[in-house]
Amino acid sequence: MKTSLLVIGAGAAGLMAAGTAANEGVETLILERNERPARKLMITGKGRCNVTNNCTSLQELISNVPRNGRFLYGAFSRFMPADVIDFFDNRGVELKTERGNRVFPVSDNAADIVDALHSYAKSRARIMQGRAVELVKDGDKLIGVRTDDGKEVYAECVIVATGGLSYPGTGSTGDGYELARQAGHNITDLVPSLVPLEIHEGFCTDLMGLSLRNTAIKVVDTDNGKTVYTDFGEMLFTHFGVSGPMILSASAHMRNMKSGKYKIYIDLKPALTAEQLDARILRDFSENINRNFINALNSLLPKKLVPVIVKLSKIPLSTKVNQITKEQRKNLVQLLKGMCITVTGFRPVAEAIITSGGVDVSQINPKTMESKLVDRLYFAGEVIDADAYTGGFNLQIAFSTGRLAALSAAEKIKENREYSYE
Repeated sequence: MKTSLLVIGAGAAGLMAAGTAANEGVETLILERNERPARKLMITGKGRCNVTNNCTSLQELISNVPRNGRFLYGAFSRFMPADVIDFFDNRGVELKTERGNRVFPVSDNAADIVDALHSYAKSRARIMQGRAVELVKDGDKLIGVRTDDGKEVYAECVIVATGGLSYPGTGSTGDGYELARQAGHNITDLVPSLVPLEIHEGFCTDLMGLSLRNTAIKVVDTDNGKTVYTDFGEMLFTHFGVSGPMILSASAHMRNMKSGKYKIYIDLKPALTAEQLDARILRDFSENINRNFINALNSLLPKKLVPVIVKLSKIPLSTKVNQITKEQRKNLVQLLKGMCITVTGFRPVAEAIITSGGVDVSQINPKTMESKLVDRLYFAGEVIDADAYTGGFNLQIAFSTGRLAALSAAEKIKENREYSYE
């Protein structure tokens, strides 16, 4: 089988790439291992699909990509969030912007995004089910791929857009990394990112299911005492530790993970200074002056959290409020402003939203997404070693790199044709 452009993977990056190239008049074939395209996209944003982030400046966009953000300058500058919003609007998908500039379909249904992308690609390109397992070369020249059933698909250019390792049930099993290795590319360490965290302290299990809102966290690297991340928002206690938007974003800043390397300090009352919180506690105590300590915190904390805080405070739970000393109250304030938990590790990569690591960006041309090692081989999306915070930024990476790779491949194909005619 022959085609001008072969796109491997029908996820966000692959569908955008295929539709873009075909729209440029290039014969395009998508090779997708699943029966249905964009399976991972269907579950993003808890099924709502946070399609992009409605930030307006290129600098803000790059600042939200802690891993190789500058590498994406060219891709982002040619296809910004406003362009993504226009793309879906022009295809009948109405979008809305929520807190943190997160953009969702008005329907809150990821299927609308998938359908729009799928229609964009399939109306212009062909889609074939199959799994690429080997690059086919003629000498040093890439001429196509071989599938797991032995078929060969020949193409003038190939775009690898196979995703990472997260959510393997959706087809993200790392196929693209192996193809890149065959081309001589280095693959940086593959670790989970935007992933829940496992915690040492057993009280997390006692708090399982408790969601905290309007809470602040500070993440400290115990090796050097430096604060690596701060945030304000929501978090969730689980049977293994912690999760939620703040925690997922915090995980993106944790490198060289080992048990005990990172501690998280939770400020349960970030709107109050220590002095204001002390005054609040005094007021609550005055209203419960003859009650036991454990019964005097119900208006200050969620019910599930009270026994944990009491235990951590080391104030006997049967202590009468009027017996609590000023020093004990001071320690309670410090606890509420900095409840400490110790990170023992990431949850498995299969539970991560994205994979951190991938094809070494030093071996990819940032202006075209083409391999610097093998002519006519391009990369797009999560397979590249670039990842961002939560909030729609990772899908923006997929759309921007997919589009740039497609435009670059289409230009090369057209140039080669013109050259062959001369």
